[in-house]
Amino acid sequence: MSSDLSVSQQDAEPREVIADRPGTASISAGLSGPSSGKSAAKPSQQADSMPTVTLGNSLEAIPMQGTQENVTAGKVAFPEDLAFSSEDEESQNFAFDLQPASFELVPPAIDDEEPLSGPQLDRSDTSEGAETENADTVDADTAEIEEAMPFPLLIPEDGTVLDAGSRPDVSGPVELDDVIASVYARYPLLEAAFLSRTIADGQQISAAGEFDLKLKALSENRVLGYYKTFRQHVGFVQPTWQGGEFYGGYRVGQGEFPPWYLERQTNEGGEFKAGYSVPFAQNRHIDPRRGGVMKADINRKLVEPDIQAQLIGFVQEAGYAYWDWVAAGEKYRIAARILVLAEDRTERIRRQVEEGLIDPPELTDNMRLVAERRAKLQEAERKREQTAFKLSLYLRDANGVPVVPPAELAPIFPPLTPQVQEHVHLDMQQALQWRPELDLIDFQRRELQVELELAENELRPYFGGNMEASQDIGAPKSYKNDKGPLELHAGLSFEVPLQRRKAEGKIFQVQGKMAQLTAKRRLVEDKIVAEVGQAAAGVRTAYEQAVQAEQAVDYAEELAQRERRNLELGASDLLKVSLREQYAVEAAIKAVDAKLIYFLSQADYRAALGQDQLP
Repeated sequence: MSSDLSVSQQDAEPREVIADRPGTASISAGLSGPSSGKSAAKPSQQADSMPTVTLGNSLEAIPMQGTQENVTAGKVAFPEDLAFSSEDEESQNFAFDLQPASFELVPPAIDDEEPLSGPQLDRSDTSEGAETENADTVDADTAEIEEAMPFPLLIPEDGTVLDAGSRPDVSGPVELDDVIASVYARYPLLEAAFLSRTIADGQQISAAGEFDLKLKALSENRVLGYYKTFRQHVGFVQPTWQGGEFYGGYRVGQGEFPPWYLERQTNEGGEFKAGYSVPFAQNRHIDPRRGGVMKADINRKLVEPDIQAQLIGFVQEAGYAYWDWVAAGEKYRIAARILVLAEDRTERIRRQVEEGLIDPPELTDNMRLVAERRAKLQEAERKREQTAFKLSLYLRDANGVPVVPPAELAPIFPPLTPQVQEHVHLDMQQALQWRPELDLIDFQRRELQVELELAENELRPYFGGNMEASQDIGAPKSYKNDKGPLELHAGLSFEVPLQRRKAEGKIFQVQGKMAQLTAKRRLVEDKIVAEVGQAAAGVRTAYEQAVQAEQAVDYAEELAQRERRNLELGASDLLKVSLREQYAVEAAIKAVDAKLIYFLSQADYRAALGQDQLP
């Protein structure tokens, strides 16, 4: 298809294009083929591949900012504006291309002098008595058709909602990158996942508390009985990372002690004591205190791949919601433009009825078709609004409040790019490095390794030593002053369970769990490779499906255009035209669904690669 006139989108202002002959206008818009670079094709390079809409009567087009994205291994590039063009036809026709559109059309006015500003809503009751209409009532019915249906805005044009906090200034189409950036910055479930770092930090601090300096105090007094004694003690214990303990303190023992407890007695000033205990076998390299710190440190590191796994899922869900919203906008524009065709025919058929060229039931049948297509338009509007609200869960403002994107900011599908099979194998190897599941298993294995070391530690006998020094001060309690000199004590201790079944049972348990993790890791590696291959196959086949669906749209529209031309020449009827148009609509919707599957597959491929990393 050639193009005689190119109209670029400027300043977001509507531009009216009227053909040379009265009652004929055409607008072409679309995208060029898949871009191989980061920038989209120039508007001048897109004209030949653009779908075309040719409508009777003057037509006012609302330019819509389109976008193009290069999708490569889950990454996107930023778009350029689309171009619009029109061309003059030598004969009046009603050709309409139903390919997924890159723009929105305003329905043509029935009055040639004043075009409408949007799709129309039939407010008349056509459910009963439609067949009895005559030429006198046609004017009243068609006058009601001229009432324009407003496009509802889900949020104001400036992007602010008074009762929901400040919204960002939305001045262009909402891109997938905008949604993903919002998920990274303000998605509540991701914020909750990040708070697991705080929980893990608390566990680390708690585990380190086993090495806190401990203060001890004791007061024992016997106030009744033959021997009245009064003992007070205060001291400290400081565990060390080598498994030993420093300890020290001060005690006072006063009163009359029995001869077998004279060591509890001190001089008048009391006694100072300090010592150190150290293990030589069990608890030398690891003990429950150090094991708890090690496991808490591993759990803190294990939080990171867990958060990344959640992030990958959130971005994938956001991609689903975004592309569903884009597809709903495409289907809405298809429904709006097919309604334009039926409404445009109403005026021509009405004139022919008034001139007696055709029977009034032809007009009634077309009015029925208009009503059905208006109902379809409302259904498309409902889905478009529902998907917008679903998308708002992931698209949020600076305060974290959901932003419902306006319908006019919905972009078209960007160009599709074929999957490069040579890159799939490299992507599989990259996914094994990026995906967090393997890191999760590795950290779990390290935690089990600590458990194994603790179990093996219990197999060893306890063999330890201690050294202690003490010094009494003050007046002696006995004439011998046996507590006056500095005392130094050294000792050894030994303990071992002969059967040691508790330790051996723990070792068997931990070794079994580690073997399970080894087998699980092999399966996870295989699953990651399989998921990448599966997602790549989905992208490849979805691309081929979308290409074939586009061809089906071209064929269906060509047949519909011929049937409309035959209707003008009197060689066809309205029933055949409506059937051909219906087939064209179905083909266009299937093309939208095929593109939706393609971009959902791209979201799956991004998730399979594990491309989203923690900031």
